[in-house]
Amino acid sequence: MKSKIKTINPYNGKTITEYEYHSNTEITKILQKAQNSFDDWKKEPIAKRVKCLKKISDLLIEKKNELATLITTEMGKPIKQSIAEIEKCSWACDFYAVNANNFLADELIETEAQESFISYDPMGCILAIMPWNFPFWQVFRFAAPNLTAGNTIILKHASNTTGCALAIQNLFEEAGYPNGCFQTVIANYEQIEKIIENDIIKAVTLTGSEKAGRKIAAIAGKNLKKTVLELGGNNACIIWEDADLDTHIDTMVNARMLNAGQSCIAAKRFIVVEAIYKTFLQKFEEKLRLLKSGDPMDEATEIATLARIDLAEKVQKQINESLKKGAKIQIGNTCNATYFEPSIITNVKAGMPLYDDEVFGPVASIIKVKDRAESIKIASDTNFGLGTMLFTKDIEAARYEIDTIEDGSFFINELVKSDPRLPFGGTKISGYGRELSKEGMLAFVNKKTVYIK
Repeated sequence: MKSKIKTINPYNGKTITEYEYHSNTEITKILQKAQNSFDDWKKEPIAKRVKCLKKISDLLIEKKNELATLITTEMGKPIKQSIAEIEKCSWACDFYAVNANNFLADELIETEAQESFISYDPMGCILAIMPWNFPFWQVFRFAAPNLTAGNTIILKHASNTTGCALAIQNLFEEAGYPNGCFQTVIANYEQIEKIIENDIIKAVTLTGSEKAGRKIAAIAGKNLKKTVLELGGNNACIIWEDADLDTHIDTMVNARMLNAGQSCIAAKRFIVVEAIYKTFLQKFEEKLRLLKSGDPMDEATEIATLARIDLAEKVQKQINESLKKGAKIQIGNTCNATYFEPSIITNVKAGMPLYDDEVFGPVASIIKVKDRAESIKIASDTNFGLGTMLFTKDIEAARYEIDTIEDGSFFINELVKSDPRLPFGGTKISGYGRELSKEGMLAFVNKKTVYIK
């Protein structure tokens, strides 16, 4: 087994820190500590859990510049976007602090009994396997509701954001959460499999690729443990002929270029009705050319690097294979180490990686269609099911398509985004289960029927 991992700054290629993997003995101790902590934490009143949640919200804002710098250093996100990510984590904590009592309250059900109700009891220790692209947000949107529900958490973060993982653990401890409530484990795949099999782990949540989701779901299923999976996306951005481009073009660009396109819910396929196609392409290209690339620590930078060299190489391969099948370069397609130039590729069709697969980079795939009906047909022509966005002035016609689109989200005149107040998740190979809102807080609780006669 490899004894150490390195975190590397993707902008300058320099090693940040080396970390040793936890030994099997250390992992056993981590698991036992999580169980011991759960035995006490589940008995604490919600008011005490909420007090800790409010404290961590305050700490996030107090330390946001320091924490944002860590994000940017480890995975290359522009510093302004990293600060926004930390602020969003604080928002999620505040949301659950306000709503926890209501979400977790016993639900009275009228029956023949003297009293009958549903009690929402914590399950125990939940394993969270999280990605690098939003290294704080992905963790907090799961951790805030689940710790408040009374569960404990073991986090296996992406290896290239190990520093973020440990910083998050320190935040929870500084906020007053009991030792063992939230722990980070630095482990390889074989160790993770053993952790899932351990009786202390009651469920698993994963945000990551379809491939990772299938593997984790298989192990969890074999051990009869619940999973919530938030996997990849190939989101469509539909532009009808009456779309207000002057109002929404910045939103469309941001839907693809935020975090250099490294987002499961980014707009990946732009499906444009031909009546507006030339105008859209002109305005979209003009906006992309204005994006400032450079040092992610510069507050003016809008596009920085991808998180690793292998990720940039994969994007380049997906474009090259699509070009061989007839796609055309409108702008971009320049790669230099981890930097990938914002790109527009046209004439994208089914059978090309830019049409069929998730592309994790600043590449907009443009698909011209005849009319609205064809736009909906093409948008639905994917194995993914995370989210769709539709731009139009005809809101009633857009409403009519809500049931047609099978995705977990359908946004009209806005980019698909996660919001603590709304459930978030996908369908088909984009996964199952929901995070955020009340559903996220109840995802890993025992919904216990109580009947008194």
